[in-house]
Amino acid sequence: MTTLPETTTRKLGLVIDLDTCVGCHACVVSCKGWNTENYGAPLSDQQPYGADPSGTFLNRVHSYEAQPLATSAMPHPAAQLVHFPKSCLHCEDAPCVTVCPTGASYKRVEDGIVLVNETDCIGCGLCAWACPYGAREMDAAEGVMKKCTLCVDRIYNENLPEVDRVPACVRTCPAGARHFGDFADPESNVSKLTAERGGLDLMPEQATKPVNKYLPPRPKDRLDQPKPVGEIDILAPFLAPVIEEPKGFLGWLDKTLEKL
Repeated sequence: MTTLPETTTRKLGLVIDLDTCVGCHACVVSCKGWNTENYGAPLSDQQPYGADPSGTFLNRVHSYEAQPLATSAMPHPAAQLVHFPKSCLHCEDAPCVTVCPTGASYKRVEDGIVLVNETDCIGCGLCAWACPYGAREMDAAEGVMKKCTLCVDRIYNENLPEVDRVPACVRTCPAGARHFGDFADPESNVSKLTAERGGLDLMPEQATKPVNKYLPPRPKDRLDQPKPVGEIDILAPFLAPVIEEPKGFLGWLDKTLEKL
């Protein structure tokens, strides 16, 4: 069994803004591409164009329709479509590491990233059973367990421009919903975002202390709710009718064509 380090020098991880994510899956595609062409064994697909396609992904996006809690200011909040990206959260107390019988799964002391040494992985799947987030996937073609590496081969690659030394999903996100940094540094961008927006742990009751944080979606306004007295709706000019109902010959022609 692998033991976890008592402390790590840094805590590299992601902040994912659920208010900004549009569910475009650009992060999924870029993650699949980068990790198939570069680090470790390729992420294989089985019958990708067949009747029952399947494959290995290190990052997936799930979409849910959620009903926010009612408040005095918004007693009937509108339902929201929330896009929820999910990958390895690089937990401080990672059960996938301690359950590994060969030591293939380990947490790095220098940056806190959880990785899999694929040469030592026997494909037993115990780490996948231990992970409460379902963030590990067995590659059917390679017979080894795969997981998010935070693109460790990118973030330390000095041959890349500095702007590209972030995980592929962060670099690709068109909405700017994904942020990468060091949570051990209170002045880092991810630490400040977490403090300002109330960043949340996924399933904190599991006591895994995930490094990655989620920023909750903000409640959305409803068009059918009256605005408070004195507040001007800036959308009103754009929601008003732009043409008047036709009259005379054009009005008769319009009604005649509607009957056809």
